[in-house]
Amino acid sequence: MPFPRASQALSRFTVLDLTRVRAGPTCVRQLADWGANVIKVDALLEDGGEQMGGPRRGFDFQNLHRNKRAIALNLKDPKGREVFMRLVEKADVVVENYRPDVKAKLGVDYESVRKVNPRIVYGSISGFGQDGPYQKRPGFDQIAQGMGGLMSITGAPGEGPMRVGIPVADLTAGLFCALGILTALLERDVSGEGQWVQTSLLQAQIFMLDFQAARWLMDKEVAQQAGNDHPTSIPTGVFKTADGYLNIATTGGRIWERFAQTVGAPEFLTDPDYADAPSRSKNRKALNAAIGKLTEKKSTEAWVNEFNAAGVPCGPIYSIDQVFADEQVEHLGMAQHVPNDENRHICLVGQPVTLSRTPSTMAARPPDFGEQTEEVLAEFGFGTEEIAELRRRKVV
Repeated sequence: MPFPRASQALSRFTVLDLTRVRAGPTCVRQLADWGANVIKVDALLEDGGEQMGGPRRGFDFQNLHRNKRAIALNLKDPKGREVFMRLVEKADVVVENYRPDVKAKLGVDYESVRKVNPRIVYGSISGFGQDGPYQKRPGFDQIAQGMGGLMSITGAPGEGPMRVGIPVADLTAGLFCALGILTALLERDVSGEGQWVQTSLLQAQIFMLDFQAARWLMDKEVAQQAGNDHPTSIPTGVFKTADGYLNIATTGGRIWERFAQTVGAPEFLTDPDYADAPSRSKNRKALNAAIGKLTEKKSTEAWVNEFNAAGVPCGPIYSIDQVFADEQVEHLGMAQHVPNDENRHICLVGQPVTLSRTPSTMAARPPDFGEQTEEVLAEFGFGTEEIAELRRRKVV
């Protein structure tokens, strides 16, 4: 039975997935969710055992590895490397997130792979880059958040650096690598040649600083922690209501006028302390306190209704369970159930992008360890006896 594809958008491409942990699997998930033929290469040890990571059927692994198949292969065995290179001959993409020196020791680095298949697009994610003074340092999301400047601008003023509640460096590095791979595949249509796509947690995190980085590069302004207040658009932040909290964003004079009228404080518009953007910035604390006294008089729901009617951007602050209970989130289909023969409950986060003709779906549950080894090897031309011999030698 043919393996179900999540989409037809990338169905002509075959991807060999050597990734582990998060950044690499995030990259490959993008390709799998858009229908690429992704083959996850599980690390098989010399004794035939598997290299353990997190729980295979736990929520994290399941969310990262849907829409893939898996083979178990011992790359440390020369015969295992031979098997891998036979797969490379027919593949379009290889993705890995080993430390730069490790893949060379295994003999699966870009130059080695390119000799076998010059059309290969080879994606690499590292902590700090493939070369340079930090080349051999192990990468970790929180380290990149700190070195990339994010922790210095996150959190309340005076409370010290604060990490973000998601592995943002891992996730964005994975997304950028996927974008680079797709760009290289498009270019290959013109040149006929593959190339090496490289990114790192550090580069991704610095790029994600965006305007805060540009403030320094252009104007030499070092951004500071601003807590829940927007650093440049005031008043934008979190305000207490009668039953919780509310996000309000007032950007530009027109929205500020509508906001003042909606909260019943037209005097804000004529008060010299708040009349223009520089004044509101200078007197941020006093303005926030004055707004808070007004927002505490009504519920969050009431304010959301009134502000939206007036054209003032706002929104409730949800816990994660409330996120998925929201009617718009349900309408967007961000929580998606994955079909499986075991009748297991697998509900995962769907793609945030929609394509009108070739949408992404949850077509297949994440594979068990080496689950499709025989199936995949047969597709790549390995015979029944050859596969059996590889099993006897504990290569697969």
